[in-house]
Amino acid sequence: MIDLMILYVLLKHDLTMYAIHKRIQEKFLAYSTPSFGAIKPALVRLEKAHCITSAKIMSDGGKLSVFYSISKDGVKELKNLLLKPFSTNPLQFFSDARVKLACAGFLDKDDCAEMFEDIKSNALLHRVNAEKILNDEYTPLDFYQRVVLDNAICEYNNFISMIEGLEKDNARNS
Repeated sequence: MIDLMILYVLLKHDLTMYAIHKRIQEKFLAYSTPSFGAIKPALVRLEKAHCITSAKIMSDGGKLSVFYSISKDGVKELKNLLLKPFSTNPLQFFSDARVKLACAGFLDKDDCAEMFEDIKSNALLHRVNAEKILNDEYTPLDFYQRVVLDNAICEYNNFISMIEGLEKDNARNS
């Protein structure tokens, strides 16, 4: 997801690594908090893949700054990352889905519809899996496990409702 977040924040402005970190925090802090240690290798990887370019610029104070900008390949890669299938890990799914939803404004109507459908189908699958465990009479669960599973099912229901609302809004804005 770090690549996706970097490419997304570079859509509007050329930024230094520090500014990229700050912009990611502003836009994604509620779902993800990548460190500088994660951002630097991602910038190197994205530059090697020709998704971003860098330019060294000397400031008025004589300090060298590196500014990164998104390339045409980077715009294509951003779209690919937004439409990439999700992890089967439920925890990773929730994190990735939130980041992707926060970037949905980049996609056109049809791509948004595709992403929303993918998110909804994954959320439904994870909810069904949680319900199976909760309702399986042969799986012994203690009180706390039942509470956590019940809460997970509620979270999936709320998430699915939100996606359905986004789908309706997307269909209306055609």
